[in-house]
Amino acid sequence: MKHARVVVIGGGAVGFSTAVCIAETLPSCSVTLVAEKFSPDTTSDVAAGILFTANFPDVPLERQKRWLQDSFDHLLAIAHSEHAAEAGVMLTSGCQIFREIPEDWKPYWSEILIGFRTMTDLELKHFPEHKFGQVFTTLKSECPTYLPWLEQRFRKAGGQVQQRKVYSLHELGNYDVIVNCSALGSSTLMGDTQIHPIRGQVLKVEAPWLKHFIRDGDGKTYIFPGIHSVTIGGTRQVGDWRLEADQEDTQSILQRCIKLVPSLSKAKVLDTCVGLRPTRTSPRVEKDVLQLQGRTVPLVHNYGHGGWGVGLAWGTAVEATQLVRQCLNEMPLQAKM
Repeated sequence: MKHARVVVIGGGAVGFSTAVCIAETLPSCSVTLVAEKFSPDTTSDVAAGILFTANFPDVPLERQKRWLQDSFDHLLAIAHSEHAAEAGVMLTSGCQIFREIPEDWKPYWSEILIGFRTMTDLELKHFPEHKFGQVFTTLKSECPTYLPWLEQRFRKAGGQVQQRKVYSLHELGNYDVIVNCSALGSSTLMGDTQIHPIRGQVLKVEAPWLKHFIRDGDGKTYIFPGIHSVTIGGTRQVGDWRLEADQEDTQSILQRCIKLVPSLSKAKVLDTCVGLRPTRTSPRVEKDVLQLQGRTVPLVHNYGHGGWGVGLAWGTAVEATQLVRQCLNEMPLQAKM
């Protein structure tokens, strides 16, 4: 039986997680990852990389739990291993605060992340404009470190990497299975009219005295301490394709974050970063088929995670790998020989 040729499109956290999963789980596959951009130039590199999620309306809750649980288990194992520093993965504790008590005040992920509890009135006194808060411990992946580590792990598993832009899936007709992790690229590659950008601008600042994260429930204001710097943000600008830093956004981010944590007024700004979150109502993780060069080629999608891609990447990669296995099992016998 020959090695099935699998190609993964996309060099961000979702693409590399999927490529690693396939290469390590399905040894009968020869896996190639193709992408136009790699770290440090991906959207994943801009993200704070926090393991956290929203509730996707079109995805059954048990499936969402599985994505989060698999991602949590994967990153926690790294954080507790000798590879934590070289992989850029760390445990991080902090709080999420709300101006009004949310309807879903105890979300499903509270059972997966560590130490979830509601904040006390005494704790909330530090945030006088907020009426409710949650405290928990989660995981953080620093993608400028994590992505090269995943790439090294992928190559060790026999994977090959190509840097080029894929203009059409017809270019990939020599592969047995195509795995689409192209994020916003699916707008043109697949004609997906759902996928759209939500522009995010963040600042990387030097503030080593900050040890705990704070996230406003509005999703726009957050402070995430990391290994080398603190990520503060942000913006949620729907349909905005600009990749240039906006000075007004920078000033707004600083004002909002300093209001939450006054000591940030003393922090040194190291960098300003912009990324386009590849957003749709719910992530697309499913099987499909293409007609390429007169034959039917299985296609697996894994994209559209919005701002939750780094955190959920491993969980959806596990599912995408299972779908690839199904595709291989369904292939005609002559295609396997």
